[in-house]
Amino acid sequence: MAKKKKNTTSGGVIATNRKARHDYTILDTWETGIVLVGTEIKSLREGKASLVEAFATIDNGEVWLRNLHIPEYSMGSWTNHSPRRTRKLLMHRREIDSLEGKLRDGNRTLVPLSMYLKDGKAKVELGLAQGKQDYDKRQAIKRRTEDREIARDLGQKFKGIKA
Repeated sequence: MAKKKKNTTSGGVIATNRKARHDYTILDTWETGIVLVGTEIKSLREGKASLVEAFATIDNGEVWLRNLHIPEYSMGSWTNHSPRRTRKLLMHRREIDSLEGKLRDGNRTLVPLSMYLKDGKAKVELGLAQGKQDYDKRQAIKRRTEDREIARDLGQKFKGIKA
């Protein structure tokens, strides 16, 4: 008998923060675990989460994820969780210490880039980010369109299509 297919697979991406890569230059990334309570994992397995306004902070040597929205589980009862509560991220001590030093250096912040399931456990890809100026964003868009046009022209050349 075939197994029942779920919305997300064991390695499926639950949510991505596409705006983060547009607004920030990502300097480094880490895979972190996340401490969940109650029905949060059930909501995540349904593919419901939003990283739009989320950010991470380091308080007292621990990494905390703030403003992550995981909606209440639809089949839950009084045991449901608060949708925007602060959640703890799991990292090694040496990673936290080096990260804290990098944050002290300058205008940098911790931004969650994506959330996914790996071996049945929820993981967050956390990025060390530095803000982009408006002209940097415009240059990135221009570079991306130029690369796209070059790839299209090369593809047409190899296919023998005359422009």
